[in-house]
Amino acid sequence: MLSLFQNVQWLLAAGDSAHGGDHGGDAHAALAIEGLWFYIGLVVLISFGLMVMAKKEFGQRFFRTRISQYAEQLYIFIENLVVGIIGAHGRKYMPMIMTFWIVIFISNCVALFFPTSPTADLSFNLGMALIAVGYVQYEGMRANGVLGHFSHFAGPKMGLALIPINGMIFIIEIISETMKNVSLSLRLYGNIDGGHRAAVAMNELGEGANIPVGAFLLPVKLLTCVVQALIFCLLFCVYISLVTHHDHEEGHGHDHADDHGHDPVPATA
Repeated sequence: MLSLFQNVQWLLAAGDSAHGGDHGGDAHAALAIEGLWFYIGLVVLISFGLMVMAKKEFGQRFFRTRISQYAEQLYIFIENLVVGIIGAHGRKYMPMIMTFWIVIFISNCVALFFPTSPTADLSFNLGMALIAVGYVQYEGMRANGVLGHFSHFAGPKMGLALIPINGMIFIIEIISETMKNVSLSLRLYGNIDGGHRAAVAMNELGEGANIPVGAFLLPVKLLTCVVQALIFCLLFCVYISLVTHHDHEEGHGHDHADDHGHDPVPATA
C-alpha cells in the first residue's frame, strides 16, 4: 500500500514536470489536500458504520453482538473518566468527548494500515484543538459570565497598587490558553506521524532481506492509538473542569437531601 502510494506520487510529479517543472510544488500540495479529504471521509464512513452496527441492539435488555458490547464498555469507560474529572454535571459533555474519542482513535488506527491518516496531519489536529479550546472558553463564559471568565485569568485581586502584576498574570494566562492549541495538536501529530516515519525507516533497513521490520512496531503503535485518544479527551475534561467547577460546587448544596428529594430534618438541640 505504501509503495503504491509513493508510485502514484512519483507519476504525478513526473507528469507535472513534463508540462513544466514550475508547478511541482502545486501538484504535491494538491495531492496532500486530496489525500487528507479521502482519509477524513474514510474515518467518517468507518465511524458511522460501526455506530450503525452497534445501534442495532440498543433498547434490548442484553447485548449479544461483540460490537454492541464493545460500544457499551467504551461508553462506561468514557463516562467514568468524565465523571471522575469533571463531576456528575460532566455527563452533559459526553457527546462532545465521545466524538473526539471516536474520531481520534479511528484516525489513529487508520494510520496503522494506510500511508497516512487525518491525525497524521498537523492542520487537522490543530482544527480539533481549536474546537476543543474554543468550546472550553464558551463553557467558561456560560458558567461564570464573560467578565467573570476572563477576570480569573488576572489572578486574585491584589489592590490598586498591584494592578501591573495582575496585568502580567493576565497576559501570561492568555498565552497559556493559546498554547493549549499547540500542545494538543503537536502531541497527537508527533506521535502518529512519528510512528509512521519510524516504521518506514525500519522497513528500509529490511529491504535487502525482504523483511518488514516495521511490522514489529505494530503493538507499540496500537498502544499509541489508545493512549493518544485518551490523553486528548483527558486534557479536554481537565480544561472543562477548571472553568465549570463553580457549577459543581453549587450542586453540593443538594447532597444532604434524602433519596426522595426531601430536605433533611433539622437537628434539634
